[in-house]
Amino acid sequence: MRATGTEYDEAVRAVRAAEIDADTAADNLIERMTDAEVLWLLDGDSPRRLLPLIPFLLGRRPFVAGANRRLGIPGIRFSDGARGVVIGASTSFPVTMARAATWDPTLEEQVGIAIGLETRARGANYSASVCVNLLRHPAWGRAQECYGEDPVLTGIMGSAITRGLRLNVMACVKHFALNSMENERFEVDVSVDEHALHEVYLPHFKAVIDAGADSVMTAYNRVRGEYMDLNGPLVTGVLRDEWGFAGFVTSDWVFGTHDAIESLRAGMDVEMPLRMLRARSLPSALRSGAVSRETVLQSAHRILRTTLQHAATREVTSPSHDVIASTSHRALARKVAEESIVLLKNDPVDGAALLPLAPDTRRIAVIGRLSERANLGDHGSSRVRPPSTVSPLQGLREALPDVLIETASGSSAAEAAAVAAAADTAIVVVGLDQHDEGESVVTGGVDVGVLGGAFTSGPFRELLIRLAHLASRFVRGGDRTSLELRPTDVELIRAVAAANPRTIVVLIGGSAILTETWGASVPAIMYAWYGGMEAGRALARVMNGDVGPSGRLPFVVPTDVEHLPPFDSAAKTVVYDDRWGQRMLDADGHVAAFPFGFGLSYTTFSYQLVDHRFDDRGGSAEVLVANTGDRAGSTVVQVYAADLSLDRPVAQLLGFQKVDLSPGSSTLVHVALDAGPTLERDPVTHRWSRRAGTWAILAAQHSPRSWEGAHPLTVSTSGGMLPANE
Repeated sequence: MRATGTEYDEAVRAVRAAEIDADTAADNLIERMTDAEVLWLLDGDSPRRLLPLIPFLLGRRPFVAGANRRLGIPGIRFSDGARGVVIGASTSFPVTMARAATWDPTLEEQVGIAIGLETRARGANYSASVCVNLLRHPAWGRAQECYGEDPVLTGIMGSAITRGLRLNVMACVKHFALNSMENERFEVDVSVDEHALHEVYLPHFKAVIDAGADSVMTAYNRVRGEYMDLNGPLVTGVLRDEWGFAGFVTSDWVFGTHDAIESLRAGMDVEMPLRMLRARSLPSALRSGAVSRETVLQSAHRILRTTLQHAATREVTSPSHDVIASTSHRALARKVAEESIVLLKNDPVDGAALLPLAPDTRRIAVIGRLSERANLGDHGSSRVRPPSTVSPLQGLREALPDVLIETASGSSAAEAAAVAAAADTAIVVVGLDQHDEGESVVTGGVDVGVLGGAFTSGPFRELLIRLAHLASRFVRGGDRTSLELRPTDVELIRAVAAANPRTIVVLIGGSAILTETWGASVPAIMYAWYGGMEAGRALARVMNGDVGPSGRLPFVVPTDVEHLPPFDSAAKTVVYDDRWGQRMLDADGHVAAFPFGFGLSYTTFSYQLVDHRFDDRGGSAEVLVANTGDRAGSTVVQVYAADLSLDRPVAQLLGFQKVDLSPGSSTLVHVALDAGPTLERDPVTHRWSRRAGTWAILAAQHSPRSWEGAHPLTVSTSGGMLPANE
């Protein structure tokens, strides 16, 4: 072959031209590498002395692993970014949970494209933007980084962002697996049986793998007694052997690698982001035979093959810096924020629903400590720093230039009530911020031995552990201590509602907030999430009726926290089963305050299941949807199944489709159905088959409590037992 650049460049060109495949190209490069160069692929390139600077450097440059200047290998060039690129000043989209509330995978794919473009423009080729851990309990500090409590919704949305990202960068899905606690994420050991593991907590990971994810990041926690970087039964047995994943696996950062050699044997390919355990141990281990050359080369091959394949298939033209926080990306951020807002309550006042705001509104009170803040979400590894932001107050002032808007911080309930009493309508903005929930960056549970021999035992280790435990008491974020609003927020809502019956409460946060202690006192409640850099404009457009609310809850909001699984943020061991969220409420007979999938519109809709086709591989449903109101609007057609032979049927989401309709119109919507919730996996043979029971199917506007009018779920006889890798 005629060289046209570096050896890596030539390999990419040859793969793109289909002269050789990526496997052969990777092996050819490895043959040209020394042992030291091959081992360099297996961990981050930065020296361990940079550990204290990671929070500073993460927002300024990609973290690189496996770069080789001699051969021109660029390496894995990492950027985080669940809500946008963390490097530099980039577009801040609504958090992942807010985007889940759109129930719009087409829109989520566009977000993935935008994040991929900005990631590549910042010099990275690898994005850890795909977080699909299941929301087992809304107190989880990083709930905002996931797509909610349902495996089907999570799998569809996670697959969508993956497809978008991969046009420009490699997509990494995290955190594998069962990572849904924050404060004890470094120590907690999760016990789970085979059915719950494969039928509840892993299907969405497999969906993202099937969508083309290039890489998987292991979690810090243990599963069944084994840390995930050492968990061969999951990392190799399930991920590679059962699912056929051919990409590479990285550790979570710094404290996610517990043994240099055993993690490699388990199938974890890259220690991120520094040269720590592997740099100290692997050279001598390879020379002595403590680790086999075959094991080392296997990981090296996976890393290079994946990188080459992606480089050869991504968009050829690199984006310029002009794409970062561009006009189109800001418009996309606003659109996503608009579609994410969930209208939870909209009772009539003086004979008319309070929202949208009446055209004759002349005076509004905007109240609350969060009304003038951007409040983009937690300040951990997913933090994005946009060049500008729009608060709720700013958005309302821009959208309503002819309306007198007066404000109160909410620090004094009496002062706020006085301001509210003089207004036509009062808007109270309350909820959570980075102090209430988020990534626990400092924790006492880390294994400081990874820092070097001086920290494996002795006084240095004890001192550092004590300091970490002490610091963890004072840092922001972590798991939530309550699902309620702050007492001062509740006092504020009650005072304002007593002064003005036309009170709207806007909730900000990343997961469920209970409303039982105050919800009855106000006629209107909206959930606006951490809505990104354009959140204020989006909120104003929905409130004034320029855009109708179309968000739907990606989790259940119970009336009582006791209706959810127990959650102990200090637990060292925990059992995960198939009882959580809406499914737990259904099984126990509890009525939700707001069920999974719930959301109101400014109009009304009807749903009629016309027909369906279904077998063990999935199917489709035809649903006649009609806008029965007098305004244009958007709804999410949701299709559920349940085993009606149970005393209390448990609704299982099979599929959904978002649709826009003008007033009085109707359309036949085709909804793709996922068979997974109706199947079970044999723990011995690993084969999937139908669950026993009397199954029915229903089209609904949210998770149904009643199955009246449901159709029998007709399963085609062509479907039989599925092979293990299906």
